[in-house]
Amino acid sequence: MSDLKHTAVLGAGVIGASWTALFLASGYSVSVFDVSDSAETQVRKYVEKAWPVLEDLGLAKNGNPDRLSFHKSATKAVDGAQFIQESVPERLPIKHELYATIEPAIAPEAVVATSASGLTLSEMQAGWKDPSRFVLGHPFNPPHLIPLVEVMGNERTGHGVIETVERFYASAGKVTIRVNREVPGHVANRLQAAVWREAIHLVKTGVASVEDVDKAMWAGPGLRWAAMGPTMLFHLGAGEGGLAAFCERYTDSFNRWWDDLGVLHLDPELAKQLVSGIAEAADGQTPADLSAHRDGLITAMLKAIAPLRAN
Repeated sequence: MSDLKHTAVLGAGVIGASWTALFLASGYSVSVFDVSDSAETQVRKYVEKAWPVLEDLGLAKNGNPDRLSFHKSATKAVDGAQFIQESVPERLPIKHELYATIEPAIAPEAVVATSASGLTLSEMQAGWKDPSRFVLGHPFNPPHLIPLVEVMGNERTGHGVIETVERFYASAGKVTIRVNREVPGHVANRLQAAVWREAIHLVKTGVASVEDVDKAMWAGPGLRWAAMGPTMLFHLGAGEGGLAAFCERYTDSFNRWWDDLGVLHLDPELAKQLVSGIAEAADGQTPADLSAHRDGLITAMLKAIAPLRAN
């Protein structure tokens, strides 16, 4: 697929629109499929808004935001596409119906990657007669800004397909990891779910407010985690002794903390408490205001670290 030029995006929600902006910026043409009458307007607005950020990050050097077409037919959208990113709603009947529709129409060399976060690869493969060129390609929102993509195949995946997918994502500026075993939520969602569970526990038990728990994250470990993962950081946390010394020194402390972590389930009463806390923290700012602020911070951080990551 070294001559890959044309892509398709199936599903024009927030994730699909973000993928569309990124693929266009990376120099590919994009055919978008969605049954909604408002899909074209919404995606074009999203691309227009995202484009200056992509240019600022140096991700739109070869791109053209006008290399874009829209279709209410999935078979027309995938016609001639060499890479297809599927981001339709996460309900198996919807996905299976889509796969059955497009399978006869896709090019033999085309790869289909699903953005699914809550469904497993084997569940989705059941919608294909031949799933050898269908893989997991799960992004973090918004895909045009957050580099991570979790990639997974299995014993039914064709030889070399995962490597092809990884090369394609790299061409679009993405950072990929391989998921080696099927688990609900893959890798990154499980990590953030574990952190959020304890964040909620701290709020529920009155240890700190929603705002202060969030502040503890972005002003503390979140900064370090943006540089390196937790295990590598702890390796550095004991000086020359490395991780072995760290484990020896802090085993009792961590075991005590783990034993005291909360076990809870999100219910309406707890959700109400969190919603009240986040409303107070937002202080009148709309989700659009907060999203713009988030994207500005992420863009600034990505620009700042780009020269260091290149080395």
